[in-house]
Amino acid sequence: MSPIRNIRRRQVLRFALGLPLLSSFKFAAGRESSTVAFGTTAVFLDNEISLLDRWSRELGEVCNSDVRFVQRNSYREIDDLLAENRLDVAWVCGFPYVTNSQTMRLMAIPDYQGKPLYRSYLIVPRSDTQTTHITQLRNRVFAFSDPQSNSGFLVPTTELIREGIRPSRFFKKSFFTYAHRKVVDAVTTGLADAGEIDGYVYDTIEKQYPERTRDVRVAWRSPQYGFPPIVARRSLDDESFLRIQRALVGMKDRPAAREVLQRLNLDGFVPDDDKVFDGIRRLVAILNSGPG
Repeated sequence: MSPIRNIRRRQVLRFALGLPLLSSFKFAAGRESSTVAFGTTAVFLDNEISLLDRWSRELGEVCNSDVRFVQRNSYREIDDLLAENRLDVAWVCGFPYVTNSQTMRLMAIPDYQGKPLYRSYLIVPRSDTQTTHITQLRNRVFAFSDPQSNSGFLVPTTELIREGIRPSRFFKKSFFTYAHRKVVDAVTTGLADAGEIDGYVYDTIEKQYPERTRDVRVAWRSPQYGFPPIVARRSLDDESFLRIQRALVGMKDRPAAREVLQRLNLDGFVPDDDKVFDGIRRLVAILNSGPG
């Protein structure tokens, strides 16, 4: 059965997380350093562990805390950990951010190519020279990234709805890869005829691992939307929130942090501006009102 039809009824798989309930941090001089649980999903790098270890040390020194990255396979798992106060901050997608404002507080937005914005890319095999839009893919096999992804689910689904197409009846088959880089792999290996991916992730793969994109091409680029933000749990105290926010925003001014940003293919982080997510809010309205 199509994952699109089941998206709102899909049960959330609960893991035995073993993470303690975290209280507010104490940064005052002379006290022991606190622990910051920083949630993220697998993004695009094969050597993510070394990158996250480097980032955690750099942020920890600035925040006087023990920054520990907590990785999960899906946005849903990260969203649930935030709601349960088992994470302090997390790198989430704009889609769950605009629909879960009661559990998330916007902290910072990545600055990519001079803006806190990104696009969704429709990718197809390089041998497919005809496809220029998702509406040309009727009865084909399609790879989405994550049910809670703006670029990998919300954008392609609402593109169909805009054209009066019922997404659940459009494709021969559709499936979720639960990682943007795996959308590229699915199209490259022929598991899917096309897929939708975070444009920033695609650009970064193409820059750092060009061999992985040589057999696919970008058939369509969406308008720009608010970049997946870093958020804090609602219960995080203001002092801790501001210290972590300043550490992120100040990364571009610290040599060690600039090396991390280079690996992330980002210019830096900017303070919160909730208005950049209004475009995603309009897509959510289309999803909620359109054919399913």
